[in-house]
Amino acid sequence: MIMVTGANGQLASLTLQELADRRVPALGGSRTPSDGQRHLDFDDPTSLDLTGVSTLVLVSAGYAEDDQVIARHRALLDAAVRDGVAHVIYTSLTGTGDHLGFALAHRATEDLVKAGGLGWTIFRNGLYAELFGALLTWTPDGLESAFGDGALSAVARADLAAAAAVVAGHPTAHVAKTYDLVGAPITAGDVAERLDVAHRTIGLGEYRARLLADDALLPFQPPMLASIATSVRHGFLGSSSPDLVGLLDRPPTDALAVAADTAAAMRPGAR
Repeated sequence: MIMVTGANGQLASLTLQELADRRVPALGGSRTPSDGQRHLDFDDPTSLDLTGVSTLVLVSAGYAEDDQVIARHRALLDAAVRDGVAHVIYTSLTGTGDHLGFALAHRATEDLVKAGGLGWTIFRNGLYAELFGALLTWTPDGLESAFGDGALSAVARADLAAAAAVVAGHPTAHVAKTYDLVGAPITAGDVAERLDVAHRTIGLGEYRARLLADDALLPFQPPMLASIATSVRHGFLGSSSPDLVGLLDRPPTDALAVAADTAAAMRPGAR
């Protein structure tokens, strides 16, 4: 049986839907399980029941500080070994993202996965096209961001979910493989052009000050978001890879269209 963690999150729920569409039996695991899902709380090791699971899709529990994320992943991987899981698929971070503020927990988890003695596949996922669109800010004159002219090899969540379903359905064909799953490079200017508006670049200092003043953000989030901005701006996240196209059994989604649609939906007054 396949289990996908974080079942009520966006990537995991899309992965479960992909598996269902392919008529591949799968079970969701969640801290807040819906009907038919298994309770799975990474912060409570006693809840980590993986009996009957042969393939585990570990969707990163990255919404926390590094030590907490790594402890969560270690607890689940220990349970996987204990309960006889055969293969682990981990959703990590693109290989060009080592300098990002949230890379350490991903790389540490990759090491844990490889050292666990189970079959494994690592997905080094690019940043979401949806995220790129959401990080653009609307002004009366159009869009603005700290991305400058830098490009991001953004990828639609739906494509990452489809790739996960492909590998989860036939894990033995992907043992000890690391895939860099990124899309075609896009820029903030491309998104603005698609929406027929202007794009204005702001400085990284101004962007960081805005983040630090945003009470809705948790303490670890401003440096993470600032690291994305400077990495895109200075050309560190625009590399391409054939891995996504090689895994998908359909054409990749247009990441620019996804980013533009996300930005358009956030425009003041849009409904």
